[in-house]
Amino acid sequence: MSESFLLVCDALPHTVVLTDSGPRVIEIVKLLHRQTGLSLWHCKSLLGKLPTSILENVPEEVATAMVAELRAAGASAHAEASQ
Repeated sequence: MSESFLLVCDALPHTVVLTDSGPRVIEIVKLLHRQTGLSLWHCKSLLGKLPTSILENVPEEVATAMVAELRAAGASAHAEASQ
């Protein structure tokens, strides 16, 4: 008799990737500063290295919320599952 088991993890960690800052760069820098705790200078420097990971190894809900906030501010971003 053969049995098969599927191991289901609670949730895979996610990474938020910012691909375009959009037209409101200052608003995106401030948003990144609030959400990540990075300095304003560091947040602005990240925008020069697009696409870039903004948050890594966060729960799906946090990643989805961050992507929604970035998109509402005019940026392009997506969340991807880390493995």
